Amino acid sequence: MAKKKKIKVAFPHMGTISIAWAAGLRKVGVEPYIPPYTSKKTLSLGTKNSPEAICLPYKLILGNFVEAIEGGADYVAMITSPGICRLGEYGNNIYSTLKDLGYKANYIELSLYDGIKGLYNFLREISGKNDPVLIMRAINITIRKIFAIDDLNTALSYYRAREVRFGDAEKNYNKALKIIDKVESTLDLKKAYELALKEIEKTEIDENREVLHVDLTGEIYLVNDEFSNQNIERELGRMGVQTRRSLTVGSFLKDAIIPKAFQNKETHLQRAERMAKPYLMRDIGGDALECISDVVFADKKGKDGIIHISPFTCMPEIMSQNIFPTMRTEHDIPLLALIMDEQTGKAGYLTRLEAFVDLMRRKKRAKVAKNKTRI
Repeated sequence: MAKKKKIKVAFPHMGTISIAWAAGLRKVGVEPYIPPYTSKKTLSLGTKNSPEAICLPYKLILGNFVEAIEGGADYVAMITSPGICRLGEYGNNIYSTLKDLGYKANYIELSLYDGIKGLYNFLREISGKNDPVLIMRAINITIRKIFAIDDLNTALSYYRAREVRFGDAEKNYNKALKIIDKVESTLDLKKAYELALKEIEKTEIDENREVLHVDLTGEIYLVNDEFSNQNIERELGRMGVQTRRSLTVGSFLKDAIIPKAFQNKETHLQRAERMAKPYLMRDIGGDALECISDVVFADKKGKDGIIHISPFTCMPEIMSQNIFPTMRTEHDIPLLALIMDEQTGKAGYLTRLEAFVDLMRRKKRAKVAKNKTRI
């Protein structure tokens, strides 16, 4: 009897998220199809078939789907959003575009804002299985891998800002990701994480290097995806800057997926609702509420600066940027706003980063000198 062929399911890329969702799919007996990582070709495919004024993440996701279908994926899966963000409309638009282009792959949506129920329903539908134990194990390994990767990103940022040889930390980080990727059960994940962390810790560092601390905020896709943000964390690390992503997939899960009863501290969204006032009184879509609060939070934590990254035409982030000047009267923290699209040039982008780092470094040195004078 011939063995039944497994269906291949593809998600769009966003940084290293494929490691986590692939583990969940394998757990329920579905074959993950991981398309080539986002490239200029991906961007070209997406841009050619997208409305001109649509944002960069939309174009990249569409390009990912085209490459996945052409590579043999049976299903493409899109994460949806309710409410007042345009993300809620992207799924229908992408589905219609794929049909108009003549692609026959199946399209399926995952509503993360339905919490565990949304994930459960998605995995049940895509696998054709209604085994609660199996599906909950799949959800568990997916979520735990996301948290593990977030922690490894934090370690990478620490070592990259201090590495003696540029590129060593990232090489070791990529080895660490392979260790996490191979794990198939939550029982083995803890040991794998410890091994992965030790891999990053092999990086030779200069502990006396003058390091700046910068938070990254903005639209979550751009904050977490190195292609779309032109690898901003690598560039900042080269300049001696340790970064912290204010928006991560893990922080999103804590707000949208994990029940509040299982959380022992304030989530990002809860903090945003508290700290964004009086600048922004309610959610206006996207990540605007979180971005406003992230400026306040970074200032309170004594960070050297904060960088806001957003896609061109993203209305919630345009609103955020219009609130920032008002915030500067009460918060003395350097803030750089970067707007990204397919036209963003590398040279001008790097020049702005270098100037911002120079500003932060001079400001920090002046503050240190002032404190010494007082003593």
